[in-house]
Amino acid sequence: MIENLKGIYETVNFKENASFRLYLNDEPENYPTHWHNILEIIMPLENAYTVNSCNRDIVLNENDIIFIWPCCIHTLFAPEHGKRLIFQADISVLNQIKQMVLLHTQLTPLTIVTPDNYPDAHPLIQKYLMEIISEYEKDSPYIDLSIYGKILEILSLLAQNTNEMTEQFNVAANKQQEYTEKFMYICEYIRQHCSEDLCLDDVAALAGFSKYHFSRLFKQFTGVSFYKYLNQQRISFAEKQLADANNSITDVAINSGFSSMSSFIRMFKLIKNCTPTEFRNMHNGTFRKI
Repeated sequence: MIENLKGIYETVNFKENASFRLYLNDEPENYPTHWHNILEIIMPLENAYTVNSCNRDIVLNENDIIFIWPCCIHTLFAPEHGKRLIFQADISVLNQIKQMVLLHTQLTPLTIVTPDNYPDAHPLIQKYLMEIISEYEKDSPYIDLSIYGKILEILSLLAQNTNEMTEQFNVAANKQQEYTEKFMYICEYIRQHCSEDLCLDDVAALAGFSKYHFSRLFKQFTGVSFYKYLNQQRISFAEKQLADANNSITDVAINSGFSSMSSFIRMFKLIKNCTPTEFRNMHNGTFRKI
């Protein structure tokens, strides 16, 4: 069962003196609709397991792996007999790594890794998860270093293989590295300045391209348009502001770079599938949606 559920917000009880926990779950128990601000990785070891999010059922077969990213609302359904690995970790400590912002943009709130869609990465990610189990059971003084090192290896594999599955820059081979570094800088710049009045022309000029050339390259790199990426970063910024009940919804909208309350609410609902008020209530454990 979920130990600490307030409304639909779950507070995860980590391993003592750590920011993660792992358990092998064989209970035939469903988990009600909930969300949390940590990463959850689930891998069925015996029999299947079902995850529902956004009215979509995802059936995981044995050794399939699902990454449930922070703030994703989901429900879990267990079979009568089965076993699955459930690993939960606070990855906010990794947010200072600039590539993390790009990785979050490229991946959906639920990332499914199977031998079919990630043939190269799947066996390696599975191997790292087995090593995490081993390290977790040892309970050494350096368990944080060891386990977060393996989390980074897993995320690096996801990033590399996601890039291979998406369109690369349509430029000469000797320009690939230069463009990659340039657009990583641009993504970090947008993240740091998303609450300001950024426009396509100015950011394109900063990158040294015309806005038309920049728009095409930016979408090749991130998989989304410039304005969609900017709004994603603004909503992410707004989430942190909404967690503080002292910030009014109007102030959060303005401080997050939106020109009007209506545009803020519309964009928030489009990206988060709930209004800012509903999100705040979820965080405070008072969510009621009719």
